Formats: sequence, structure tokens, C-alpha cells
Amino acid sequence: MPSLRLQGCRSLHLNEDNGRFVLLAVLILVYLLCGAAVFSAIERPSELRAHRRWNGTLLNFSETFNISLQELNSFLREYEAAIAAGIRADALRPRWDFTGAFYFVGTVVSTIGFGMTTPVTIAGKVFLIFYGLLGCAATILFFNLFLERIITLLAVVMKAVRERRIRNSGLLPPGIRHDFSAYSLPGWKPSVYHVMLILGLSAITISCCASAMYSPVEGWAYLDSLYFCFVTFSTIGFGDFVSSQDAAYEYQSLYRVANFFFMLMGVCCIYSLFNVISIVIKQVLNWMLEKMSCLFCQRCNKANAFLGRRNAIRPGSRGRKGRFNHQPESDGPCDSDTEARRLSGEMISMKDLAASNKVSLAIMQKQLSESANGYPRTVCGSSRHNGFSGGVGALGIMNNRLAETSNSR
Repeated sequence: MPSLRLQGCRSLHLNEDNGRFVLLAVLILVYLLCGAAVFSAIERPSELRAHRRWNGTLLNFSETFNISLQELNSFLREYEAAIAAGIRADALRPRWDFTGAFYFVGTVVSTIGFGMTTPVTIAGKVFLIFYGLLGCAATILFFNLFLERIITLLAVVMKAVRERRIRNSGLLPPGIRHDFSAYSLPGWKPSVYHVMLILGLSAITISCCASAMYSPVEGWAYLDSLYFCFVTFSTIGFGDFVSSQDAAYEYQSLYRVANFFFMLMGVCCIYSLFNVISIVIKQVLNWMLEKMSCLFCQRCNKANAFLGRRNAIRPGSRGRKGRFNHQPESDGPCDSDTEARRLSGEMISMKDLAASNKVSLAIMQKQLSESANGYPRTVCGSSRHNGFSGGVGALGIMNNRLAETSNSR
């Protein structure tokens, strides 16, 4: 079924997916411009002062020791090459022994890429290309599977808390009170905002605990340690701060194990948080598209004036249905829009959320609800016959797309 076009904007030929993509691209561009302006205003004066100090130091050294600036610059270039090879004035751990190489490949497959260790031989660079291709793909798959299990665990815990709260409130019918497991809250699904809050608090806790370890061991300020944790856990990996690089530490083995544990848990937690935040951003984009359509379209108050339902998740969908005097179809008492909204406390319709199985959050929430209730997934039932299984985030979207393509053939 082809997507509906924006009323009054048919010449643009933008369906909802394309409109959302263009709007997100524009917002990201604006975000980049604003970020560049802020960082330029903050960091540029410090850069200019550093240049002036260095030029003065270089000229003073040249005059004091009677060395030409050309010879001095040549020496500094050799020193920069030595730094790139891992040579420092202070003693550091070997870069390419087994433990150093293991640390390096960990930063490669996790896409952190600090840059403090890089291959310098042709064979090493060629091997890195193929090694990173497979390793990064496998690690992204691991992050997706980790996210799926974290969401499932959160669903079970949140559902148990919800059941206990309802049991203690005395709101259950008398016949269900003694056999609560049969009721099992079939219309309940966990709130995306609760999941986002829990993941955010987990990321903050891990970062604070890791910073408390890095500050005394590495000699960093606590704020610098927090900065390092975010840069590392988000896989940005600038390389200005890198942990576990000194030649020796007190309790070295214990520190390196703890360092590996914090990095693994931090990266997984931040990756999961980014996935959930991206769904909230998508909700905001859909809301903005709806407001824009109402602004530019003269007949936006009529039914079906907005975009097609494909991949649509928008806040306030219940209010629109009331305005159109259209009662949504219900798949049964377990999928009641009103009951799901009442039980989950969501800002958006949970029925709409679960129906949009191409959206990663819908996949997550349906998987969790089914895991908590104890019955199989039905997000994409036909996909198993085609060899495609469900997933979370980008993996789930891709699998569903592949399943649809296979079914159409």
C-alpha cells in the first residue's frame, strides 16, 4: 500500500519516512553548526595562547643554544615520529607485547580507537582492515544482543514491581486475586521513559565508580576521569586520556581486570542508552512533522490529512482519534489502547507503539512483554520461515526489512 502524501505539498513527493530523514538531517546540521560555534568560542582563545607560548619558547631555545630554527624543527619532527611509535620520555608499558596488543584490538573492535597505538608496518595495516571489518560487525551484534537481554531483564523486574503494586492496592477483581498469575497484566508494556531512566542511572553509576578508580591510580582529576569515561564508553575515543598505559601499577593485575570490566559494562550501557534515546528523538521528529503538516496544509483538520502510518509513532495520537471521532480497532482486551496506556503510563499510545514493528523500541517492548508473560514473540512471525529472526535496534529493523522483502518474493 503506497504511503499517503502530505496534503497541500504533493509536489514535494515526501512520505513520512523521507520527511523524517530530511528533518533529522537538517537538525543534525544545525546541531553541528551550534556545536562548532560553542567549541570554537571556548577553545580557540586557549589554542592561540598555546601557539604564542610555544613560538616564544622555540625562539628563546634557538637563540640560547645557537641552533637554527630549521634544525630544531627537524629534530621536533623526529620526536613526533617517535611519539607516534609509542616512545615517550616517561616509561610506558610495551605497546605490542601480548597484553598491549590485546588492549589495542579491544579498542579496534569496540570502535573506541584511542590512537595511542597504531600499526606502522604494511602487513599490520592490511591485517587491521580485514580484522576490523569482521570484529566491528561482531561487536555491534554483541551490543544489540546485550541490549535485548538488558531490556528483557528490566521488563521482568518492572512487571514484577507493577504486579506487586496492583496486588497490594486491592484493585484486582475478587476472582483474580487468588490466581494472579493467570491475569499476568497482558495489556502492560514497560515505559520507554522508565527504561531510559534506568539505563541513564546505570551509566552514571558505572562512570562515577570508574572515575573513583581512575583518579588515584592514573593521577587524573575526578572531572577528567568522568570526561575520560564518557569519551571511552561512547566509543568517541579521542586519546588525550588513556587508561592502563604506565609501565607498572600497584595491584596491576587487579587494576587491569577492573579497567576491562568498567569499559565493557560502560560501552554496553551507553550503547543501549543511545538506542533508547534515538527512539525518543524519533517521536519528537514525528511530532514536529505533524506540526509542520498542520502549518503548511490547509486541510490538515480532516481525516487522513497527515502522513501514512508507516513507521509512525507520534505523541498525542489518542487526542487525534478523538477529534476524528474514529474508534481504533482493537485486537482484543489484551491490546486495548486505553488499558495499555493506563497500565504503562506512556505519553504515546502503546497500541500504536507495539503496532509499529519496524521501530526498534516497539521490537524491544514487545519482546520484553512476551518474555515477562512467558509466550513466544510475534513481532515478525513469518520471518523465521525466511531465515530471519527478530532483533533489537538497527538489527531488528534490518531483519524485518529482509523478512518483508523475502515474503514479497
